[in-house]
Amino acid sequence: MSKSIMLSSLTRLRARGLVAVLALLLASFVGVSSATAEAVSSVNGETVETLDWEVLMPPGYTLDGLLDDESFAGIGTLKDGDPQADLMMSKLQEALDSAPVVPEMDGKMVRLPGFVVPLEGEDQTIYTFFLVPYFGACIHVPPPPSNQIVYVHYEPGVKLESLYDAVWITGKLRTENFSNEMASSGYSMEAFRIEPYDG
Repeated sequence: MSKSIMLSSLTRLRARGLVAVLALLLASFVGVSSATAEAVSSVNGETVETLDWEVLMPPGYTLDGLLDDESFAGIGTLKDGDPQADLMMSKLQEALDSAPVVPEMDGKMVRLPGFVVPLEGEDQTIYTFFLVPYFGACIHVPPPPSNQIVYVHYEPGVKLESLYDAVWITGKLRTENFSNEMASSGYSMEAFRIEPYDG
């Protein structure tokens, strides 16, 4: 799919279905878990910590809290295309793009499961991508909060059989923001290893 077609589709999706999207945000993330994962012991002499996505959110931060603001009162009564719905969508996107990160995660060597959303590549090789906790994130609207998106750079590049399959990414995590037209991430990672998710 070309970039312009993807952006056009994304724009149309963002313009429709605000109420349904907000309901999805209130639901729990259904993604991959690292609970049954075998930890990689070390990379470049550094101990690797296997993470669950929840630890990338500060204690007390919840998606439910995003809609506690009075400016979202009456959201369930709005129709698609209503100017008030567009305003609420804009406010929601702003809140998602600036979700708080956990400063203590900066500089850790970690292993994190997730799904790949390609950003840059050549032929079938992907060099940069977003790692997200569930399939379809960043394609559906709105994207997850920025603290649930990791911008990953993998110098050798990776060829994936299918974007439907989860992977393990091992690398150095940073609390650095990255934004493009698709989404904003609160974390970045220089990846050292990419493996199929087997858990």
